[in-house]
Amino acid sequence: MSSLPFKFKEFTVHQDRCAMKIGTDGVLLGAWASIDHNPFSVLDIGAGTGILSLMIAQRSHAENIEALEIDAEAYEQCSENFENSAWADRLFCYHASLLEFVEEIEDEFDLIICNPPFYSEDYKTDNKTRDLARFNDAMPFKHLIFAAVNLLSETGVFSVIIPYKEEANIIDLASNAGLFLNRSLHVKGNPDTEIKRSLLEFSFQNTAKQTSNLIIETSRHQYTEDYINLTKDFYLKM
Repeated sequence: MSSLPFKFKEFTVHQDRCAMKIGTDGVLLGAWASIDHNPFSVLDIGAGTGILSLMIAQRSHAENIEALEIDAEAYEQCSENFENSAWADRLFCYHASLLEFVEEIEDEFDLIICNPPFYSEDYKTDNKTRDLARFNDAMPFKHLIFAAVNLLSETGVFSVIIPYKEEANIIDLASNAGLFLNRSLHVKGNPDTEIKRSLLEFSFQNTAKQTSNLIIETSRHQYTEDYINLTKDFYLKM
């Protein structure tokens, strides 16, 4: 993946010091997460480059957008990306672990958003920073749900993107903690592949579930109308 700056329509993300580069997952989540409830305060867990926070800043009127990043290099880069954006006065990055943050912060958030590290397989690479970003022993789902339950406002929304194979697991963890699944989006790369990602939205409100599907491409670089409509406010070439 490229370390070059990634230019979006309204902001640029520098990523040379981040283990996890800009990818489709983050852009999908940043574009899909619900802001219909007009969130005032937002928390981006495991911010990386800060892409999710920047997207929510562009989409919403949220006045307080806080990001959390444990890796020192990524934290510094995220802070710089915030400072260089049009919304610098609304964005702030903390350098802390998730559990430290939960213990220290008494605020509640109207939107919590997270593109968590995924891979729970046993192997590791020689790149420790990338491993920290990718392997979910850095942030187990149970810690994520614990944080959401403790930090979410009564009418708040928690949005996350995960591998489809982990969906039942995280829904079960959330349900046991008192969070209800309200919306889900199942993502396929193209019409012939299996569902790869689940975007899930939880809250304390037990409302009717909305489930939808998204196919990204019909063939290489031939993007579907649904994908274009979701991401066109961000990608330069959409």
